[in-house]
Amino acid sequence: MYEYFLSRFASAEGKSGGQFYTPSHVVRVLVEMLAPYKGRVYDPCCGSGGMFVSSEKFIEAHSGKIGDISIYGQESNYTTWRLAKMNLAIRGIDAQIAHGDTFYNHGHPDLKADYVLANPPFNDSDWRDELLKDDKRWVYGVPPAGNANYAWVQHFICHLAPTGLAGFVLANGSMSSNQSGEGEIRKAIIEADLVDCMVALPGQLFYSTQIPVCLWFLTRNKAARHFTAPSRHSGALSDLSTALSHHSGAPSRHSGESRNPSFRDRRGETLFIDARKMGSLVDRTHRELTDDDLAKIAGTSHRWRGDPITPSPLAGEGRGEGETRYQDIPGFSKSATLEDIRKHGHVLTPGRYVGAADVEDDGEPFEEKMKRLAKTLREQQVEAAKLDAAIAANLTGLGYGG
Repeated sequence: MYEYFLSRFASAEGKSGGQFYTPSHVVRVLVEMLAPYKGRVYDPCCGSGGMFVSSEKFIEAHSGKIGDISIYGQESNYTTWRLAKMNLAIRGIDAQIAHGDTFYNHGHPDLKADYVLANPPFNDSDWRDELLKDDKRWVYGVPPAGNANYAWVQHFICHLAPTGLAGFVLANGSMSSNQSGEGEIRKAIIEADLVDCMVALPGQLFYSTQIPVCLWFLTRNKAARHFTAPSRHSGALSDLSTALSHHSGAPSRHSGESRNPSFRDRRGETLFIDARKMGSLVDRTHRELTDDDLAKIAGTSHRWRGDPITPSPLAGEGRGEGETRYQDIPGFSKSATLEDIRKHGHVLTPGRYVGAADVEDDGEPFEEKMKRLAKTLREQQVEAAKLDAAIAANLTGLGYGG
């Protein structure tokens, strides 16, 4: 109910109300793709705390323990900071939320997070960069004075643990801009093999801006790794399924050990997802991603990483049991190599990589289709000629025939 009122206020107030509210379906995409089961979750511009709430819901949906994640956040706007504290308190979520400007009054300077989720201010031109010229966070280049996008990106990277994952929202321009050295910073980040996945989103998702946005996913380590996630089945059912599996010699599909998530070796690869055609209009100015959209995006990313995690019920039905291997989908997703990205000038726009969607064969033989189309074209040309003649006659009648 609290989030409902936040969304209504953001809708009514526009930019001023939307400054602290990230639409829940956008948050869910980030959370479902990152799957924050256990560890430290950090949002340095946390607004009203929606990222944290969604993370807790994800844990509960997968039968995990809420206490398995530690929450750290920061918010510069005092009123919004109080809203975040209230939002988390009424849900019983323990969190360390600092108040202040993340760039200049860092609330968690030594934190190394397992998951970073954030929706920083887009294209912020007033971030007082002159005070941070020699900041240790600018490993990949000094961000330009007129845009804080790559200051945020490098702040997120700085706070990633060695095996951490970051997912965040940025304006589309961040994927291709070459202004004021941004292209060189992006190139350095790409060449360091930190970019795991890029997602282009449809327009009209936000209350506060009509700027098209995208999702970035970064990681310090794309090598294969294994870790244990909570089982979605527990108690007597888990014990029974384990006993049956031991008796039959077959691995149990319900025991926690049999469904350990794992990431394949993705070094030198980046996944591109073009979701611009997804979503449904809920009114004339706002669009929302559906549960099926969420399941498709998240399921695609998990399959590509080699992770058998099924998206939670929060994202709809998820993928079927048989869908375990990733495959490129023309017009939607593409697993590209570092060399592919170099050929595109280190631009990260998914549309450059995914290509066009396959056109379904309608079963009509080519010769018959061409005859039909040619006939239609001739008919349209005759009709156009008649219309031109009628227009010319009307102009002559009005004295403009010369």
